[in-house]
Amino acid sequence: MMRFYNVIFGVLALLTGSAPSFAQQNIQLTQYIFNSLSVNPAYAGYKEQWFAQMALRNQWTGIEDAPKTGHVSVDGILDPDTKKMGIGIQIGADRLGPQSSTSAYVNYAYRLQLDDRGKKRLSFGIGAGVSQLAVDYSKLTPIDGGDDFATQGQTSKFVPDFRFGVYYNSPKWYIGASALDLLSSQTKDATAEGIILNKRHLYLISGLLLDINPETRIRPSFLVKEDFKGPTSLDLNSMVIFRDKFWIGASYRTAVKLWKKNYENGQSLSTANSVAGIAQFFISPAFRIGYSYDYSMSRLSSIESGSHEITLGLTFSQNNSRILTPRFF
Repeated sequence: MMRFYNVIFGVLALLTGSAPSFAQQNIQLTQYIFNSLSVNPAYAGYKEQWFAQMALRNQWTGIEDAPKTGHVSVDGILDPDTKKMGIGIQIGADRLGPQSSTSAYVNYAYRLQLDDRGKKRLSFGIGAGVSQLAVDYSKLTPIDGGDDFATQGQTSKFVPDFRFGVYYNSPKWYIGASALDLLSSQTKDATAEGIILNKRHLYLISGLLLDINPETRIRPSFLVKEDFKGPTSLDLNSMVIFRDKFWIGASYRTAVKLWKKNYENGQSLSTANSVAGIAQFFISPAFRIGYSYDYSMSRLSSIESGSHEITLGLTFSQNNSRILTPRFF
């Protein structure tokens, strides 16, 4: 098993070595634990059936122009017999104050079979897409009257993007590493026409499945998000699964210090970010619904009422296809 850790951490180290400094900008869904395609293109086809998911997130309820996010994805297997090729499509929309973005990606994963029954796979994924980034200047109030960007009207820019990931899974555990915004991070200017461009982000995910008894399982997992300029973000999650139909658990999001960064100079910042309650229920074998509530542990808690997120998932059965083990990751 150490070979798989070496492959994944080797890819992560390679990507890290060429990464410039930047601020974290990518959106993050609390319920990524139900569908990790949003953070790793190599996840495409993991469920080995066609699966569609819609996610809606209303962040920091009660604050005017707070972040609102919508995300739709569809992924599945191109070759049902060998299950070596996965593909996924993602469409997302995000709005924060005067800024908005709309994006579309196509992801492809090549899945190596590591055992006779196909329960263990090592996947390499790539993704390509484009984002439309926009700013509505009418929502800005300039401090200096001569600010060149503080004009009336709107402006937008199309930005191409490329992403890469590696993902290993077995029936009992998984681990994956990925890099997003690889092309946009190579743009010479951090801003273009007053629009802040995304920079490179790295992700590391891993989790386990523990059987407590025939009807109860526990699924702990974590996510590390790195941007090399702001705080390193760590999500710790744990879900309890009853009869493979009802999931309930919690998530804790915090900042961790791996090395000293420039943002710390002269700053005294709290590391705790939020805690979340998460639930998912399978209404039928093909249809699931999820809900999560995030409670902020920062000073924002005094002016906002938490963050709400809803997901809907639908599995499309394929003729002559058979799932050897249930998909818990």
